[in-house]
Amino acid sequence: MSFSKFTQKDYDLINKEYGELKVLAAGRCRTEAEMALVQKAFEFANEAHKNVRRRSGEPYMLHPIAVARIVVEKIGLGCKSICAAILHDVVEDTDYTIDDIRNLFGDKIASLVDGLTKIKTVLDNENQKDHRYAATDTLQAENFKRILLTLNDDVRVVLIKLADRLHNCRTIEFMPEHKRDKVLSETMFIFIPLAHRLGLYEVKSEMENIWLKYKEPEAFAEITRRIDESVVDKDKGIDEFIAPISAALTEAGFNFYVKKRIKTPYSIWNKMRTKNVEFEQVYDLYAVRIIFTPDADSNETERSQCFRIFSIITGIYKFQPNRIRDWVKHPKSNGYEALHCTLMSQMGIWIEVQIRSKRMDDIAEKGIAAHWAYKNEGYVGENDSEMDKWLAKVKEILVSSDVGALELLDIIHNDLVSSDIIVFTPKGEQRSIQKGATALDFAYLIHTHIGNKAIAAKVNMKLVPLSYVLHTGDQVEIITAQNASPKMEWLQFLVTRHARNIVIENFKPLRDELSAKGRRMYENELSNYGLVPNKRNDQKVLESVQLRDMDEFCFRLGLGIIKPGTIQKAIFPAVTPVEAIKHDNFKVKADDPTGRKFVLASCCNPIPGDPILGFRTPDGVVTIHKKSCPVAGSLASKFGDMVIVPEWDLSGGDQAFPVRISLRGIDKVGLLNSISHYISEVLGVNMRKVYMGSEDGIFEGYIELLVHNKDVLDSIIQNLGRIDGIQKIVRTDI
Repeated sequence: MSFSKFTQKDYDLINKEYGELKVLAAGRCRTEAEMALVQKAFEFANEAHKNVRRRSGEPYMLHPIAVARIVVEKIGLGCKSICAAILHDVVEDTDYTIDDIRNLFGDKIASLVDGLTKIKTVLDNENQKDHRYAATDTLQAENFKRILLTLNDDVRVVLIKLADRLHNCRTIEFMPEHKRDKVLSETMFIFIPLAHRLGLYEVKSEMENIWLKYKEPEAFAEITRRIDESVVDKDKGIDEFIAPISAALTEAGFNFYVKKRIKTPYSIWNKMRTKNVEFEQVYDLYAVRIIFTPDADSNETERSQCFRIFSIITGIYKFQPNRIRDWVKHPKSNGYEALHCTLMSQMGIWIEVQIRSKRMDDIAEKGIAAHWAYKNEGYVGENDSEMDKWLAKVKEILVSSDVGALELLDIIHNDLVSSDIIVFTPKGEQRSIQKGATALDFAYLIHTHIGNKAIAAKVNMKLVPLSYVLHTGDQVEIITAQNASPKMEWLQFLVTRHARNIVIENFKPLRDELSAKGRRMYENELSNYGLVPNKRNDQKVLESVQLRDMDEFCFRLGLGIIKPGTIQKAIFPAVTPVEAIKHDNFKVKADDPTGRKFVLASCCNPIPGDPILGFRTPDGVVTIHKKSCPVAGSLASKFGDMVIVPEWDLSGGDQAFPVRISLRGIDKVGLLNSISHYISEVLGVNMRKVYMGSEDGIFEGYIELLVHNKDVLDSIIQNLGRIDGIQKIVRTDI
């Protein structure tokens, strides 16, 4: 922030932006008194932030106005939340106190502002630059714990904070790069999954696209270009696809409208990366939404009306039976409801059609806030209990006393990004359980006693072990024995935290014995490397497993939750074959003592030219990651003040870096020879490893190369793609 006297142009801009907010707020405020309260909040905040500017040079007041606008437009909150959004930075950035807010605006608005102030204080604590690793990890993880604790007070605090984070992402270009990387990593690790879990599709999608734009700028630009070309090319065809659908639904008497949608750049990039497919192979690139207002005089349920629409449109177009998704009968855990199907268009491409009622569409776009609004109006949906269960589960995790700060952060993150599946009891009762859960997890979901006495299971009438991984639609029966009891080896395959906690608790009476066993294992493992337990080694191990004390570590080691190999990885962290890079291969924007050692992260194997960020460890070593690396995102979200911004020195050098390219195409005689000849003879690039397999005339495989930089790699990919027979060639992880 900076200070300089506002001009008339600044005041005009503030009033213009507030005027637009005021129009939107009028649609959410129920009385003139509520609108007067919004006006009062604006006037108060406008005076408090007078002559204060953001890094962009714009009046600071534009930020709270923009946050309030997101709160209304994207989330659909009401008067008190709008006021809290307008006031959210006053206490942090001016001399006013929460008591001042309370006296002027009442307890609830003051409570919301207080929650937002505490979140801002802990997240923006950028003056903690000299913390050791152990202090910093707890600091930042505890910050996120405080954010999530507000879920138990008033979820609106988190919703307004999501609006605040979205606007900060929109203006992220004005932040210094190290701050930008920290904010984007926090956004991907916590705020995007949180927006997803709370059903805020628009907020989530916009933050994802901003993340991609700055983390993988080349990919973002290329995918955006391809989308724009595709829209121009296919837009008329989509309209022609919609026309007979609209005519048929109008004739059937439906009150509806249709929206066109194309996948976002991030969702396309993510599918290309995770499914290892090309842009053209992204199956659900196009979608059409049919949004109808249910007939109030009809005896049909919303679901029945969805299926009547489905029947009409599949009478026009061929559909894929295995692509039908009934999220109406089985809503997603974030409350999402819709009926999905995939139809073949006249253009010869498959188009996903999403059928939603107006209520379903509101919840799909605005999430929990819309859900509350319909609930308050007397509508009770099938998904009410799912959201309540999730909030209760978060509370259970947060109040746990035996979970370290960093472990808690990972638990919450994993829970946010995990999805649920639907399984059934022997009596046909539906249960939701975490994707990847086992039959034993299901046993503990039903009842602690059933889990403790479980010996096997039947899934779809077939006998399976307790470690069997469940799938959507499975019918599960647990077989028990009276003399059975929990076993330590169960911890090797249990997935849900609830089940794991019960089993761990069962062995608490043996804690001293297991801790002593773990201590011996730890000492023996260290002795294999000529080391002994000491403060330095203990700290490395605790940081690796994200625990607070050695007693808990030894207990888990003795219990078998932690494997002995973890100790080796902690003491001797794995790096790429290129272990240390000469200092002159990097330029560093931050203050940098001469002689600093840089290490390439083995999780993402960056090469010169990749967008990168670095993490400074207590001993001065900087680990270099690709900006889009998930491990880097997790680290930056926890150790934000350890982030530095290196730059590749691309002026030359003879050092080579390992990369892998994956290929697929039509098998032809001499194809492999053509590929290897081009790489080795024409380009003079060393191949470290080659794997190719062929089946039914299709070859697939990969080549590991040593290249000097990303430009060389891009040239290889581009030129290999011209060889007759190669249909796909992409860079993949080693």
